Amino acid sequence: MRIYHIARSADWAEARASGSYTTSTLGRSLAEEGFIHASRREQVPDTFAAYYRSVREPLALLTIDTDKLSSPWREDAVGDQTFPHIYGPLNTSAVISVEPLDRRGRPEPFTKAFLSEMLLRIGLALVAMTLSVIGSTIGHQVSPELGGLTGALLGLAVGAVVFWWVLRRRSRGRDELAQR
Repeated sequence: MRIYHIARSADWAEARASGSYTTSTLGRSLAEEGFIHASRREQVPDTFAAYYRSVREPLALLTIDTDKLSSPWREDAVGDQTFPHIYGPLNTSAVISVEPLDRRGRPEPFTKAFLSEMLLRIGLALVAMTLSVIGSTIGHQVSPELGGLTGALLGLAVGAVVFWWVLRRRSRGRDELAQR
C-alpha cells in the first residue's frame, strides 16, 4: 500500500543524510507526537489545506511504500475518518518518490522548481554584472587610467555582497518558518 506524508524539504534533506525521518508533522517530532502523521492519496489536499497552506518554505510530498517500512504502521480513527500513522522512524528506503509541492499543495514539476531557482540566481548574477559596469563607468570618469578597473571590481564586490545577502536572507526566512 502507498501512503503519503507532507514534509518540509529541509527535514527531508536531513533525513536523507541520516537515513531516518523523525518529523511527525509541521513543528512536531516523532518523540513529541508518538507517531508520524500520514495520509491516503485522497486525503492529501485536505491535510495540506488544514496544516500547510500558510507555510512559505519548500514542501515535498513523500510517497511511502508500507511494505518497505521498518517501523509498524496502522490506520487510526481521527474524528469521522481514519489516517495512516507510522509508529517509529521512517526509513528513507521506504520513500519511493518525492515531489515538490507548489503553494497550493499540488505536486510541482521538478523542472519548474529548478528553473525558478536558476532564474533567481541568474537575476542576481545580472545585478552583480550591472553594478560592475556602473562601477567601471564611474571609476573611468574619476580616473581614466585605473579608475575603470577599480570601479568594476568595487561594483562586482558590491554585487557579490547583494547576491550573498539575498540567498542568506532567503535561507534564514526558511529557517525561521521552520521554527514556528
